[in-house]
Amino acid sequence: MTNHIVLFEPLFPANTGNIARTCAGTNTVLHLIKPLGFATDDKHMKRAGLDYWDKVEVVYHDDLPAFMATVPDQTKLYLVSKFATRDYTEVDYTASGDHYFLFGKETTGLPEPFMRQYPELAIRIPQNDDNIRALNLSNSAAIVIYEALRQQSFPHLARVHTYEFDKLK
Repeated sequence: MTNHIVLFEPLFPANTGNIARTCAGTNTVLHLIKPLGFATDDKHMKRAGLDYWDKVEVVYHDDLPAFMATVPDQTKLYLVSKFATRDYTEVDYTASGDHYFLFGKETTGLPEPFMRQYPELAIRIPQNDDNIRALNLSNSAAIVIYEALRQQSFPHLARVHTYEFDKLK
């Protein structure tokens, strides 16, 4: 089972760099759907990802249809949107196979016609819409991927060793 974070036309290098760092720490594949709002060699994106870029599997897609053609089981594709009616915690992410979490562009989200085509795949992170338009993209990606990993019992992730606790005493 592999988890995938998919960014639709990301605009801000810092968000993408932070998400890449999360992907490195969680063994999650990062997909970037073009066009991107920055060059992938952007110094801000590299700084946000620090020295973890070589630890991340990054897959580029020319557009949304090209990405969709690569998803083998669309029932394990989740469209993360504040307009969804189902909370991200209501989904069972333990089924075998890959899970794909598709996040929209920071300013406009996922295209409305696409969302209308796949409403059953949409999930949301609850938020107070009176106070903010949306949560930060990199925070949202971390929230969702860690819920999936929690349900999957954190596969292939390091556990704290007893001797590390001894150092804290």
